[in-house]
Amino acid sequence: MTGPAASPASAELVLVVDFGAQYSQLIARRVREHRVYCELVPHTTPLADLLARRPKAVILSGGPASVYGEGAPRLDLGLFETGLPVLGICYGMQLMAFLLGGEVARGERREYGRARLTVTDDRDLFAGVEKETWCWMSHGDLVLEAPPGFEVLARTQSTPVAAFADRRRRLFGVQFHPEVVHTPRGRDILGNFLFRIAGCRGLWTPEAVVEAGVREVAEKVGRGRALVALSGGVDSAVAAAMAHRALGGRLTAVFVDHGLLRKGEAEAVIRTFRPRLGESFVAVQAQDRFLRRLAHVRNPERKRKIIGEEFIRVFEEEAGRLGVVPGGQDAFLIQGTLYPDVIESGGTTGTAAVIKSHHNVGGLPERMSLRIVEPLRNLFKDEVRAAGEELGLPPEIVWRQPFPGPGLAVRIVGPVTKRKLDILREADAVVQEEVRRAGLDRELWQYFAVLPGVRSVGVMGDDRTYGYTVVVRAVTSEDGMTADWARLPHDLLESIASGIVSRVPEVNRVVYDVTSKPPGTIEWE
Repeated sequence: MTGPAASPASAELVLVVDFGAQYSQLIARRVREHRVYCELVPHTTPLADLLARRPKAVILSGGPASVYGEGAPRLDLGLFETGLPVLGICYGMQLMAFLLGGEVARGERREYGRARLTVTDDRDLFAGVEKETWCWMSHGDLVLEAPPGFEVLARTQSTPVAAFADRRRRLFGVQFHPEVVHTPRGRDILGNFLFRIAGCRGLWTPEAVVEAGVREVAEKVGRGRALVALSGGVDSAVAAAMAHRALGGRLTAVFVDHGLLRKGEAEAVIRTFRPRLGESFVAVQAQDRFLRRLAHVRNPERKRKIIGEEFIRVFEEEAGRLGVVPGGQDAFLIQGTLYPDVIESGGTTGTAAVIKSHHNVGGLPERMSLRIVEPLRNLFKDEVRAAGEELGLPPEIVWRQPFPGPGLAVRIVGPVTKRKLDILREADAVVQEEVRRAGLDRELWQYFAVLPGVRSVGVMGDDRTYGYTVVVRAVTSEDGMTADWARLPHDLLESIASGIVSRVPEVNRVVYDVTSKPPGTIEWE
């Protein structure tokens, strides 16, 4: 994965070596919360390539394998002799122990969930941490004996070596997961590693994020012209603002109304951006062509790929109309792809499964004449919002709730039709209005309606009905990678349900989704 252009912040690069843990990216996120730039790399990365990036430190992630199992992922033993600070987490700690002569074995029982951690050495890694604290464990194997030269720093009732260190070589390991919120002092432990042990200074600020993004656009586009895909959301708006700083009048913002937006949204985007951008803003009406392509399509991955391809075709046509020759040196399309989009599309380290193809990543067609520039590709949502504030974007754009590029197409289960879109738009409008009226819009990550295509019997005005069911979904999250269902007040749920049923005659039943992510995803498709 290619990081941002060189900047003062990138001099503090920390690399997370991914061994297939379900949420390795959460480690990267926690490191960035300390304002230290961090990226994931696959465990197959050659040591020479890893060192060529001149990281300040390396973190070894967890993973599902057993270090002594056949085909278990490994790394070059030479890493431990480079002098680089290394922190192994769970599998990463076990691998460090195994390769350096310690003993790793299957535990008598799997340790999963909260565990009482006893800190026996509170220097450096555990500086400022209580002698007795809680941590989050998730392992079947454990380190029975630390390697030669290592000291034990902490233990739990079931794990005699819950943390260890070889201070001479700056090698540290923890069996628990400091990156999860269930380890209350995990942030402090990671901070100790970054600042006390690795000597980081915390240079990854919003100003540095903006600087890196502007520089990347300027370097990749050069003297050419570019289009920027502008949806009206914070991601595309920040990408557009960065691109405008880099390119000025050589940039054209293109808004594509694919007919899959929420009620009144297309008009709001045009009303917001046309006065700001003037002739540099182009709105394309493309509802009919997207609906034709989506007719009778049931498979959600197919929907996403169709939408991704059709977006590109529209942008290619606009590039031709505007005199930007597709396939030439000037053919650039800037879009607001984020790090979670790339992760869920399976495009980071090669070790993660494809959860869903985001239209702007895994949904892109194989053949396209525009070259993609993605200045936000390595950023989480909170970093993008901070960059938006740094760029001076208005709060209504910076804090707009995330909305998927495929729009309502992934909130309609099964084939997408104009009638279903109209039903869902009206139901979703009720959800938006009631949540805002309750003053919860800034507390929730997303809140919306879903049309699952299920019908049920009801009674309205003493008559039998056979109408659609609408699912209401509201979640809390920090970055969209994990999410918890929101505990909405009962009176709010009641007002949403009654509002939908009274305003949308095709609907006679409303249900509330109480599934977190995982096991579900935030969107239904």
